[in-house]
Formats: sequence, structure tokens, C-alpha cells
Amino acid sequence: MTSSTHSSTPIALTIAGSDSGGGAGIQADLKTFSALGVFGCSAITSLTAQNTLGVQGVWPVPPDFVSAQIASVLTDIPVAAIKTGMLATADIIQAVADSLADYTAIPLIVDPVMVATSGDRLLAEDAIQALITRLLPRATLITPNLYEAAALLNDGLARTHADRLHQAKRLQALGARAVLIKGGHGEGAHAEDLLLTDEGTQTFSAPRLSTRNTHGTGCTLASAIAAGMARQLTLSEAVAQAKSYLHQALARADELHIGQGAGPVHHFHSFY
Repeated sequence: MTSSTHSSTPIALTIAGSDSGGGAGIQADLKTFSALGVFGCSAITSLTAQNTLGVQGVWPVPPDFVSAQIASVLTDIPVAAIKTGMLATADIIQAVADSLADYTAIPLIVDPVMVATSGDRLLAEDAIQALITRLLPRATLITPNLYEAAALLNDGLARTHADRLHQAKRLQALGARAVLIKGGHGEGAHAEDLLLTDEGTQTFSAPRLSTRNTHGTGCTLASAIAAGMARQLTLSEAVAQAKSYLHQALARADELHIGQGAGPVHHFHSFY
């Protein structure tokens, strides 16, 4: 089921946690949508007490209220793409999957948020299986980093291109239509992301940047891909646009002076 109302305004929905420090989560998603010309809606799954130094507390939203937020948006607003981020618990994942069951025509980008940049865990252990069984089969694209891909598969860290391709194929076999394994945590002069679709593979590469201000990179990339899908780009085009946008946001991150730890990327680098 989709809304019968059509809109010339590209609209995306993020279903994720709130970052009180403003660098990741819902806040990063909405900034990314806006920077790329997309109107953003949101359903908040968890509240976090968080800053550039780490996560001091997490308060999951009751699953029924997560569902209520999603229904409120989707029954009224013609959303063209959906992105999920921090989902925190198995019950919330179940609620999200049930809420999206009637909206299979809307592309879904699943960012399997497990651990914050600071190292703080953001997904309960028992929620990993729910993520695999309920959301991966619904995903248009899943965007794990190297550590998340390994955790989802209960495997070691992929060190080579061949290892990443093997893990991407295993993740696709779990139900995701496409898999983007991000190389930001890898080694070498370039950060290489591997995209696997039914049509084959593509590699998206950018020079590795030296900055401590990397807070929210995963949220930002997945949201940028969702923004591209909302603007009717192909998946490959959306990934390419997102990779370029994030690279520039990282390149300009040191112009912001936010907090004492890992600061955010510069979402609005094109504007100031």
C-alpha cells in the first residue's frame, strides 16, 4: 500500500535513534536529506544521551509508539524512500518490520547500526537475529561497515576484496536485494566501498582522509543514498552521489569545532 497523494517534493523517512549531540542518528539523517534537496520525516526509535566523547545513556522508545510514528507518516505523506538506523532492541525491529509490511514498493535502506563511532554498543545482542530475519529480506540495500558485516555473519573481518565480496554474497543470500560493504575501517590510501547487486559488483573509491571528525559517517552515507533514491536516482547513482557527498563532508569536517572528541562531518559544506 502506498499513499494515493503524489508530490513533486522528494520525501524520505528515517527510522532511527536521536543523538543529543547532533552529529549522528536522526539529526544527521535530517541534515543530510536537507542538504541533498529532500524533505525529511522521522520516527524516533531511541533517545540517547550522547556527545562527541561517547554515549552516556540510551532510552528505547516503546515499540508501539515507534509503530505509531511510522503509521502517522506513511498514511499521510508520500514517502519515496525509507532509511533505518539505530533500532536498539529486537522488539523495535519487529515493530518496524510489521509497520513496513504494507509498503513494499518504497525502497528501504537498512544501516545495521551496532556500535557508535565511540565504541559504545547500540544494538542488543538478541536483536541481531531479528535484524537478519525480519529486515534484511525487506531491504533494497543494506550498508554494513566491515565490523558490522562480520558481526551479522558471525565471521572474521574481511581483509581483502575477495573476502568482502564473499561476505556481500552471503548477506545477499540472507535476503537483502543489494549489499554495500563500506571500506572506511579498512586500510590503504583509498576507502573502497563494494556494492553487490543482481547485476554484478561495483567499487566506489575515494582518497582516505585524515580527520578525527568522523562521527555519524554511517548514518550520513545511508541517508544520502536514501535521498538519492527519493530523487529517483538508480541505486548505483544514489551510492555514487552519497559517496561523493560524504567525502566532501569529511574533507570539510575540520572546519567545524564541535566538542572535545570525535566531531561530526560537515553536512552543510555546500552552504557554509
